[in-house]
Amino acid sequence: MSLIHRYQNNGYNIVLDINSGCIHVVDEVTYEVLPYMEEGLDTAAIVGKLGDQFSEEDIKTSVAECEKLKADGMLFTRDVYENAIDTFTKNRQTVVKALCLHIAHDCNLACRYCFAEEGEYHGRRALMSFEVGKKALDFLIANSGSRHNLEVDFFGGEPLMNWQVVKDLVAYGREQEKIHNKKFRFTLTTNGVLLNDEVMEFCNKEMGNVVLSIDGRKEVHDFMRPFRKGAGSYDLILPKFQKFAESRNQDKYYVRGTFTHHNLDFSQDVLHLADLGFKQISVEPVVADPSEEYALREEDLPKIMEEYDLLATGGSDFHGTNKPDIEIGTGRGPLFVPDHLIDDLMN
Repeated sequence: MSLIHRYQNNGYNIVLDINSGCIHVVDEVTYEVLPYMEEGLDTAAIVGKLGDQFSEEDIKTSVAECEKLKADGMLFTRDVYENAIDTFTKNRQTVVKALCLHIAHDCNLACRYCFAEEGEYHGRRALMSFEVGKKALDFLIANSGSRHNLEVDFFGGEPLMNWQVVKDLVAYGREQEKIHNKKFRFTLTTNGVLLNDEVMEFCNKEMGNVVLSIDGRKEVHDFMRPFRKGAGSYDLILPKFQKFAESRNQDKYYVRGTFTHHNLDFSQDVLHLADLGFKQISVEPVVADPSEEYALREEDLPKIMEEYDLLATGGSDFHGTNKPDIEIGTGRGPLFVPDHLIDDLMN
């Protein structure tokens, strides 16, 4: 099994050292040298392999630099835990450090791609009781061993449909912290329909992170995230999300969107969210049965990769109100169009 992963993207030669996690951006010589080094070839043999492409001096320099990285534990590192896993797991008490509480088995939207089938997961609609949630927190504490920091995520369905129980469980968790020397980090995911000032104030005090579900442009969001009678939810939730993000100083939250076969130009949804003032943005691919009309298909992959590259490079359309000190149609720094190109365009 290879110890490195090499790939080229947007003009960069990138090397990931798998076991250390180090990422290196290298020149052409080193990019070609590395596979031969991993095969175990010495410097003379590598020169023999690549001498028709690069100078001997450049190859030797590259090998020497790579050997230095290897000695420093940043390249071709071995998995030091590989032979210790069995012993580690046999002699270690299993602990639980986090729970995701399905606090609401119901939802007030009818998102087309929802794996929960409008919140009820193919079952009856119901809300978690305080007693059940309390037992879940007790279980987490009892099975957390010596861990001090514990995490609880309120999920659904739509958690705000069971808001009082959320608040009661947070209060119970805070009480238990003092008794058991634990620290809870609570998080919450919401579609925003029931979001109000009281919820924001409580979350800003008690929630370590909040996830705000919005898919991007109005037409994209409203198509995939309507109410049960078909009306869109974008206009209702957007101002609430903007206010919430600002109330958290644009930190410890993120807006989360999902892209599907219907919005393969999802970079525009990322830009749209940035234009709206959001600083923490995540837009992720839908997970769906291939038979669903919105499911991503193999033939969509080139376009998807193109969109990710566009986001990575900040392509030609990536300025506007998301960069507030740059007017649309202008760039940053000493950018100009050469005279000969203008002449070609004019003629």
